[in-house]
Amino acid sequence: MSDGRWMDLALSLARQGVGQTAPNPSVGAVVVRDGELLGAGWTRPAGGAHAEVVALEAARAAGHDLQGATMYVTLEPCCHHGKNPPCTDAILAAGLSRVVAGIEDPFPPMQGKGLEILRHAGVEVALGVRAEACAEVVGGFTRAISHGLPLVTCKAGVSADGRIATAAGESQWITGPEARAHSNALRGTHDAILVGIGTVLADDPRLTCRVQQGVDPVPVVLDSELRIPADAALLRSTRRALILTAEDAPARALDADVVRIPRGEGGVDIEAALRVVAGRGLHRVLVEGGGLVHRSLFDAGLVDHLLLYLGGVLIPGGRPWIGGPPIPELAAAVRLYGLVVEPLGEGALLRWRVKHRLEV
Repeated sequence: MSDGRWMDLALSLARQGVGQTAPNPSVGAVVVRDGELLGAGWTRPAGGAHAEVVALEAARAAGHDLQGATMYVTLEPCCHHGKNPPCTDAILAAGLSRVVAGIEDPFPPMQGKGLEILRHAGVEVALGVRAEACAEVVGGFTRAISHGLPLVTCKAGVSADGRIATAAGESQWITGPEARAHSNALRGTHDAILVGIGTVLADDPRLTCRVQQGVDPVPVVLDSELRIPADAALLRSTRRALILTAEDAPARALDADVVRIPRGEGGVDIEAALRVVAGRGLHRVLVEGGGLVHRSLFDAGLVDHLLLYLGGVLIPGGRPWIGGPPIPELAAAVRLYGLVVEPLGEGALLRWRVKHRLEV
């Protein structure tokens, strides 16, 4: 099996941990010798073992001698002391002769230093195998480290004519059970779910992933006037909620983390809100509305992906998934690209990429 195929396996492992490892990135690692897989693993939830150590321990548990083996790892092994000892120490102690890494770690104490330590110790190092795919897995981590912002995905369940509810507000159910199950699993791949206060007052959502053994994301609410009810369902989530309110909002006692930030147009400053989220180690954010929240993020150029769960129903005159005033001309429209369509029951999931402000 070639380097690329072994790295593909490491990538599949890394993807299993996405949304479960904040504030750490999700990494996958496999240990191989003479074409035989000896051990594999991915990053455990925050405070747990890194992928490299998990893979080494799995190989030892299977009774394998690791001397002279090769490790394929999606991100450069760490060389600094955090909640865990350096992975470079574990690799050297195991006697590996070769390490193949997808990309360098963007974290300032790293940025190639881990690979250099391995080289100086006589380990053969290769870098750049499946680099683009490896970078995509840790995109939120890289964005937060480099720019202090998270990776943002806007998501909505809509009718075939782009509505999220009737004019009276009825919305259950526009999409089918397949779409709802997929959407719940999607939540588990994000560190935080962000909604506006209007969504909380209208729907009282829990914002949990509802997937067995999944780690629930942190609920985040944009609430400029601090109107959230003290008994809101999301305040009883398994994760402590983060409420982002205006600096001059009324004082209230809530069972949540309340952070005051500057006002922006129509509410709190949306970029300041995202910087607070990223600063808490929440690097992948799923935005579930409402329409004005979606609009503010698109207007600010802070969206990376758009996912629309399309239901097989028409709702003429219903409420649109994105709000705000009309754009003045087509030249001001947001352009989407990279469409992927996935059938789901009688509907479909539409995935687009969006050109982020930092990419312009």
